[in-house]
Order: sequence, then C-alpha cells, then structure tokens
Amino acid sequence: MLWVDWWRIMQYDVGRTGRVCDLTGKKANNGYKVSFSKHRTKSLQGANLQYKRLWWEEGKRFVKLRVCTKALKTVEKKGLQAMAKEAGINLADF
Repeated sequence: MLWVDWWRIMQYDVGRTGRVCDLTGKKANNGYKVSFSKHRTKSLQGANLQYKRLWWEEGKRFVKLRVCTKALKTVEKKGLQAMAKEAGINLADF
C-alpha cells in the first residue's frame, strides 16, 4: 500500500474510531482498582456507549449514532439537531 493511500484512509477515519460518544465526545477515564490491601492497579472506566437509531426530524430519517446514555437524556431535552450543531457534526454523514 502506498503511503499516500494509507494517509487518506487515516484522514477519513479520524474522529470515527475508538470508544467515543459521537455527540458529547465522552471517552474512557483512567482510574484505579483498589484491593482490600489498598494495592492499586490501573484500569479504564469506559463511557456507557450504546448504538442508537435516533429520528432526525430535519432529515426525515433515522441516523445511527454511538452515544453515551447521558447524551440520550440531553437529546430528549434539547433535540438531536441542536446537540449535533454543538458537537460540530453533520448528521447527513451518518
């Protein structure tokens, strides 16, 4: 594979990979598991991410997003279009 082709693929995938909420940008938090003897081992506290089909009223269709549960509550309050505008994403791409 040529370097240029690889770079184009990487450019396309930026922002769409990893366990990150599409609307809020939430991701895993570094933490510790503490045993009874107070021995600390590092662990990741992941965001509660769900794949959801949400109705996009302006586009008159469903969009499938990977969102955290807190974002689902906020979508109910603000609306999907407003949240997408704040996050700077184009729902037509989903």
